[in-house]
Amino acid sequence: MRPSDVENLVDIALTTARGRRLVVLIDGRSGAGKTTLAQKLSAQLAERLGRPIQTVSLDDVYPGWHGLAAGEAAVPKILANVDPGYRRYDWAQGRQTDWVELSPIMPIVVEGVGALTPRSAQKATLRIWLDGPEAVRRQAVVDRDGSVDDWWDDWAAQEQSHIKADAPISLADIVITGITPAN
Repeated sequence: MRPSDVENLVDIALTTARGRRLVVLIDGRSGAGKTTLAQKLSAQLAERLGRPIQTVSLDDVYPGWHGLAAGEAAVPKILANVDPGYRRYDWAQGRQTDWVELSPIMPIVVEGVGALTPRSAQKATLRIWLDGPEAVRRQAVVDRDGSVDDWWDDWAAQEQSHIKADAPISLADIVITGITPAN
């Protein structure tokens, strides 16, 4: 994704949030570039707004490789108007740990598979879906995490369930497909 693409997304995010708390949800398949986009978007939003942006990765929320539905279910609490936050998952220890408090008024970007559902979409000011060819996405994850043999198929099945049940693509304001390794 080129810097100008992120700048355009910043413009769109600021325009769609007019008068409301800026809430960006980024959903998509594994390896599609959600985390990278969230980091770039958050940094540029913070620069333009002159204040911090809360950024939440559902990777910190999922309770293990079979936890996509639990991560999805946590998004409304992450976006809550009262006492928002989430329980962090420690992947090395295999258990939930500390509570992460969030501000109910600060701008926020939430990224991860399951971020965009009918329930969460109504709280968002901008909704983005990312996808790309499976081979490219899988290689991006291997480059980032090493072997995916132990979990890829199970996680992909959970992604499919989310896509079928929640239709996140139809909820998205912006759909970005056809990623390449340079994204």
